[in-house]
Amino acid sequence: MMKREPAVAGQFYPGTKEHLQAEVGRLIEFREPKRRVIGVVSPHAGYVYSGAVAGLLYGAIEIPSTVVVLCPNHTGRGASLALYPAGSWSTPLGEVPVNKELSALLAEEVPWLEEDAAAHRFEHSLEVQLPFLQYLRPDVSVVPLCLGFSGYDRCASLGEGIAAAIARYGEEVLIVASSDMSHYEPAETARDKDGSAIREMLALNPEGLLRICRERRISMCGAAPAAAMLVAARKLGAKEAELVAYATSGDVTGDNDQVVGYAAVAVY
Repeated sequence: MMKREPAVAGQFYPGTKEHLQAEVGRLIEFREPKRRVIGVVSPHAGYVYSGAVAGLLYGAIEIPSTVVVLCPNHTGRGASLALYPAGSWSTPLGEVPVNKELSALLAEEVPWLEEDAAAHRFEHSLEVQLPFLQYLRPDVSVVPLCLGFSGYDRCASLGEGIAAAIARYGEEVLIVASSDMSHYEPAETARDKDGSAIREMLALNPEGLLRICRERRISMCGAAPAAAMLVAARKLGAKEAELVAYATSGDVTGDNDQVVGYAAVAVY
């Protein structure tokens, strides 16, 4: 049984339990009634930049006890589709177990998936989602997946496999796609480009999302996780999507010359 130690505690988010609880509690803005959703796109920058956007999202939805988290591979390490092996992920709020049952079902449905801890070891984009999930659902278990590819066929294959595994699992599961939007563009350009990508997500169009990112050179790092989530959500009956929040780093820093965009999208 492997235990994944925090890689970015004290950097992307507070490094102590007391401070992290306070920060997540401050960032989450509760909305009632909470919406039951199939999947979401949530940002993964440092909490000072994107935490408010993530907090609006997580405060608006119900968190089931099982969550599949899809993240991009920023480090280039490990397998192209890496499932974290049996064990747990640690944050200052405690340990989050890997859901063995759903992981096993997913491995059966997606034969090219590999158990690989190396892809996850220094990857921040999945880790930063966990404190929000832990704060709202202390008994949560996760299926951690790190994606190192961007083609639609593979996204579709993964999404279909996730949907099939969840259907066999028989319990409610949330699919989180971890992604920031445009990187280091002027704020006006970022908002325009990101708007075109968001429109494809709201249309539940995973192929269109990848196409517009390619055609407009939108540096959405989690486009593949978002596309796979959309494929799975559609298979599981999703009919609508909502933009919960959008912001840029410039909204925090006041520097709008080179910003990173952050979107929170809920699919239901």
